[in-house]
Amino acid sequence: MTYTIKDVLRLEVAPALGCTEPVAVALGAAAAAALLPGREIDSIEVSLDPNVYKNGLSVSIPGSNGLSGLDTAAVIGALAGNPSLGMEVLDPVDEDDIERVKGFLKDRRVKLMVTEPLGLRIETTVRSGSDEARSLISKLHDNIESLWLNGKPQENHPLLSAKSSDGSNCMADLEDWLRGLSLDQLLALVEGLDQDDLDFLRQGMTYNLRLAQYGLKHGSGLAVGRTLESIARQGLLKRDMALAARILTSAAADARMAGIKLPAMSSAGSGNHGLTAILPLCAVRDFIHCDEHTLLEAMAFSHVVTAYIKAYTGRLSAVCGCSVAAGAGATAGVTYMLGGQTKHIAGAVKILTGDLAGIICDGAKNGCAIKLATAANSAVQAALFSLHGLEVNLMQGIVGNTMRQTSENLGALSTQGMVETDRTILKIIMEKHFSPEE
Repeated sequence: MTYTIKDVLRLEVAPALGCTEPVAVALGAAAAAALLPGREIDSIEVSLDPNVYKNGLSVSIPGSNGLSGLDTAAVIGALAGNPSLGMEVLDPVDEDDIERVKGFLKDRRVKLMVTEPLGLRIETTVRSGSDEARSLISKLHDNIESLWLNGKPQENHPLLSAKSSDGSNCMADLEDWLRGLSLDQLLALVEGLDQDDLDFLRQGMTYNLRLAQYGLKHGSGLAVGRTLESIARQGLLKRDMALAARILTSAAADARMAGIKLPAMSSAGSGNHGLTAILPLCAVRDFIHCDEHTLLEAMAFSHVVTAYIKAYTGRLSAVCGCSVAAGAGATAGVTYMLGGQTKHIAGAVKILTGDLAGIICDGAKNGCAIKLATAANSAVQAALFSLHGLEVNLMQGIVGNTMRQTSENLGALSTQGMVETDRTILKIIMEKHFSPEE
């Protein structure tokens, strides 16, 4: 099967309100609750994989006045979410809903269980009287794979995710196809953009810039972006392309990780990936001669490369995807904007991989803004390095001879080499939460 750029954007890029792990939990709970004949909910049980647990444990939930936790996300989704909105399931939530959520949590009517294996899997059971509804989200944050009501499968339900003609998942098919493409073929996809695609890309830029502007104005979260802006104003750092990219990208992450109720345009299933894939390009544009059409093409290419890398690394792992996947997308996009050829783009991705491959994912939190600042900086730096002839050769660590070989090596590191690292990260995080220091 052959896909177009429109297919890639449709499957890989979408608005997401809040961190995608707690939102996925909220979506699963909302989908199950929607099956119940009555909406008076007695209890909720959520069984999820360690990666979803790790990524959603500490981040604030949009519209919740600072509440966090996956149990909280499940209750908000079940009591007030709209599952038909997908990753914007929490958009209808208001202050009255939050008061109901607090009461439900106080009564301890929600149970959270972490199960093996590693991956992305969320199974939610919601009970109301004698009725029991269940949902399963698997592989992708918004992939509602199965629904049951009182043990009976709800086949052909409108909330179920679309399948290919042979019954397989559309995203799995797309990832198989992407892995088979050369860099020239990935780049050629951009030639198929039509006006609707350009309008969609412009909307994504608007969403993510709005988050950045909020973070800069209000100093949300750790205020990484606003702090960098202040340092630049004092003349302690020079405001060049790399620093501008760091400021814009981290400010948006500050706002998003603080639970500000503004959607991000996600990439490859992650809002923070979307911030990294888009905002460094916006920052670079202010320093070069680049028309909007070229900028939007570069953004499309950034999304494509991000999706390509994620097809190797998987959706969730011990490696920070914002750094190695969205960072790769961003450096590819920046190199494209600066007039680079495919050899320069491949070189930039290899340089970035050699720089950032060791960055771990230790869960979604305010501190992610620091990592996004690092990824944005490296994306611009790698593009400039490659365009000026710097090359990372085959013998340099995990970097391969081509972008594909580099991606394969990165995938092996993420899916095989760092499984125990992921377990150790989760153990450390759980010990902190359940045995806090005095």
